[in-house]
Amino acid sequence: MSQDKIETIKINEVEYVRKDQLKAVVVEKRDGAWTIGKNYIVRTVTMMITGRLIHLDDHEMVFQDAAWVADSGRFADALKSGKLNEVEPFPDEAIIGRGSVVDAALWNHALPRDQK
Repeated sequence: MSQDKIETIKINEVEYVRKDQLKAVVVEKRDGAWTIGKNYIVRTVTMMITGRLIHLDDHEMVFQDAAWVADSGRFADALKSGKLNEVEPFPDEAIIGRGSVVDAALWNHALPRDQK
């Protein structure tokens, strides 16, 4: 399902988003340096992860459509191209402790969902 294409239905002249399309609805909200609803690649003290930031509090961050990146290749090249060498998708959301974050960048590419 494309993040840009949301299917709706119209009932009595009112347009509704279908329930199975709700995951595609992205609401962006700035919270300090982070924007809820944006895609990121985050480097932590032990690993890298990609995902769409859906929750942020003082202690944790929650990412949807997340994947552990075991090997990004050359990091600058990965940021430019969106190509990653080794990826292990999470089946659901991923939670990261904010204290483990080393740095992060916007991920301006489709989120990797296939294992490789």
